[in-house]
Amino acid sequence: MPGDSAAPSPQPGLTPSGQSSHQRSNLYIGLMSGTSLDGVDGVLMRHEDGAWRTLAHAHRPLPPPLRQALLDLNTPGHDELHRSAEAAQALVVLYATIVHALCTSADVLPSEVQAIGAHGQTVRHRPDLAYTWQLNHPALLAELTGIDVVADFRTRDMAAGGQGAPLVPAFHQALFGQPDQTVAVLNIGGMANVSILRPGQPPLGFDCGPGNALLDLWCESQTGHAYDANGEWGAAGEVREDWLTDALAEPFFSLLPPKSTGRDLFNPDWLSRWLAPHGLTDGPLGDTDVARDVQATLCELTARSAATAIQQHAPDATDVVVCGGGALNGDLMRRLGEQLPGVRVGRSDTHGLDVMQVEAAAFAWLAWRHVARLAGNVPEVTGARGPRVLGALYPAR
Repeated sequence: MPGDSAAPSPQPGLTPSGQSSHQRSNLYIGLMSGTSLDGVDGVLMRHEDGAWRTLAHAHRPLPPPLRQALLDLNTPGHDELHRSAEAAQALVVLYATIVHALCTSADVLPSEVQAIGAHGQTVRHRPDLAYTWQLNHPALLAELTGIDVVADFRTRDMAAGGQGAPLVPAFHQALFGQPDQTVAVLNIGGMANVSILRPGQPPLGFDCGPGNALLDLWCESQTGHAYDANGEWGAAGEVREDWLTDALAEPFFSLLPPKSTGRDLFNPDWLSRWLAPHGLTDGPLGDTDVARDVQATLCELTARSAATAIQQHAPDATDVVVCGGGALNGDLMRRLGEQLPGVRVGRSDTHGLDVMQVEAAAFAWLAWRHVARLAGNVPEVTGARGPRVLGALYPAR
């Protein structure tokens, strides 16, 4: 945890004492901790004959001190370099724990895994200034696990003039694309991003606005709970259309792709600025009608901004596949369905992959692309000057 001065020790059984007799197979691990800061998801996948199969999934919540440290690092503060280093180290110890759990669950030796794709934790994303920052310590992760690590996926795309995000549309195409219809994949984590998959064309994709981040901020400030389970608290409120109109006036929503966003924009300051003209603050109101109305309006903001993006850029979509933590919010899913009449809106579970596994699986896929020296970005999505092999390799030996 941040503040601990002792260096982490290797996870038991993860660092082999010698070379294994097992031949390396097409096994890859993906690790993802997103902007929602609810925890880390990991998947162990096998790539065989062009298909991907999930062998194991593990989730670990972020310990409260680490979660708070990561939240604090999203805004400028004192002694950021030191605090960043401590948080990265603590995060990677958690990553290593998840890798251990995955290998144990699937009865796989670390020496059998080709590589780990570790995205790291985004604390700054400023494509307008041509930089992005994901807290990570991939060298330590390789040391703790005995497995090669591929990390730092975004910066190569940004060096080529791209936004560095989103990076999942190519994976979405491989997993959810259909030969005869247009599909939209909506990932709702802390932010929301959409991939548009048309037959015979490169995928398109972009961030469309806030996902769970504002919802979670408001819910925690009012109820003490980190999130609104199934959206039930907010569902008891009413959408205030004048509040929603003000929120949708945010200039980001009118930008054309390529575009990406994060907590650099949709954060507590944004929430305070939005509430102030309506005589509200982000301080506790308690379990009141007004507090629930704010939550309902924020939920509608996520649904309407995502639905508008899909209607504008994929009016021919027949299916919207929803993944990420937002797919577990029943009220949000209901609102999406209302905003997209005539379109089948469903969770990724029904298309073969659990909603909480999709992003982690994407980074297992991106690790494979790196090892195979294949491009991982889509220039039509990020705005980069061309396809690029993404990530940097940290060998275990």
